Amino acid sequence: MIELGLTRISSLLRHTPQPWNAIHVAGTNGKGSICAYLSAMLRASGVHCGRFTSPHLIDRWDCITIDDKTVKESVFRKAEGLVLKRNQAENIGASEFELLTATAFEVFAEEKIEMGVIEVGLGGRLDATNAMEKKAVTIISKIGLDHQSFLGNTIKEIAREKAGIMRPGVPCVMDSSNPPAVQKVMQDYAKEIGTDVVLSSTESSFLDELSQHDFEPHQWQNLACAYTAFHLAYTKLDSPLRRLLPAIQKINWPGRLQTLDIRSLTGQSRTTLLDGAHNVQSAEVLGAYVDRKLRNDQNRNVTWVLAASQGKELEGILRPLLRQGDCVAVVQFGPVDGMPWVQAMPTHEIIEAALNHGVDSGRMYDAGDNLLGALCWADTVAGSGPVVVAGSLYLVSDLLRLVRDADRVKGQLLT
Repeated sequence: MIELGLTRISSLLRHTPQPWNAIHVAGTNGKGSICAYLSAMLRASGVHCGRFTSPHLIDRWDCITIDDKTVKESVFRKAEGLVLKRNQAENIGASEFELLTATAFEVFAEEKIEMGVIEVGLGGRLDATNAMEKKAVTIISKIGLDHQSFLGNTIKEIAREKAGIMRPGVPCVMDSSNPPAVQKVMQDYAKEIGTDVVLSSTESSFLDELSQHDFEPHQWQNLACAYTAFHLAYTKLDSPLRRLLPAIQKINWPGRLQTLDIRSLTGQSRTTLLDGAHNVQSAEVLGAYVDRKLRNDQNRNVTWVLAASQGKELEGILRPLLRQGDCVAVVQFGPVDGMPWVQAMPTHEIIEAALNHGVDSGRMYDAGDNLLGALCWADTVAGSGPVVVAGSLYLVSDLLRLVRDADRVKGQLLT
């Protein structure tokens, strides 16, 4: 259950030391990759760094990293046990995400990090992560329509909620590609509380050392946001530029334009594209990428494996993705560990929406909750064409988990 508010998380964190400085990242899209860029930059600069992003991808503890490595399960379990005990003893009644946030902060205290990179879970102003004590920089990434039932029905209302992570005197970096209406909301709020908004810039000596052609347009903007924030947060005298470049070039953010060989599942050698696009803005980015890189021309069909969470704006998500002649397998993702409020959209609703976008009923397959069946069908009908798995990060998680488990079985058979 989602319950926004800071009362319960503040009670949970009452005894948790927070000596570390934080970079706090809010927005609709791009938060995760900005956090990945930032933690890589900090680590390359010798800063002992923790990162907390959500949702997790495969295991519940992989949302917490220390120096860019997933926290050990034993460390996570110890911190979680402490938080659960406190929640019960003080009758706090914290939500699952509040418990997870408090667990992350306990891990950071135990590991004695210098700086934390923290992604907002939902919104900003009333999100559990906003209970942190020492912010060095805040970041507002690209803002669009999502989670309207919690944040408001207009982009201005949503922007105002996300602006709530700002602090007086703490600089806020904003993605300069945001529309003027969003920028005005941010500037007005910053003036109201007494801080400055710094627009991200792609004009820097750091970005000049990289080839823009190696990045998608949204990735370039995310990198500009991350570097602008890093420049403000990193206060040591030495210039770490030479160390940052190789760190950035090694970044691989799972579940976002990720290519994956699923031969261990289907028995056929095929590289599949995974992307957790789950709102209109991210679907537009994915659709443009698929049109440019995979369709090659408008006549090349794509085979999709799609799922969605209940309550998502499905029509807007499918519009930039589907074309006549495409094939579509629809599936429901499984239960999400630690997030019982997340429910998969029934497959018949996705089929109906795909029909409305011109996909022929003979080119669709209802896989129910059988992801492996959906992948095998997609592999068969795609022929030499591309296969794309999209619509939900939870679907991407299920697929990554399937591949991991299949690889483990294979490894056991070979030993």
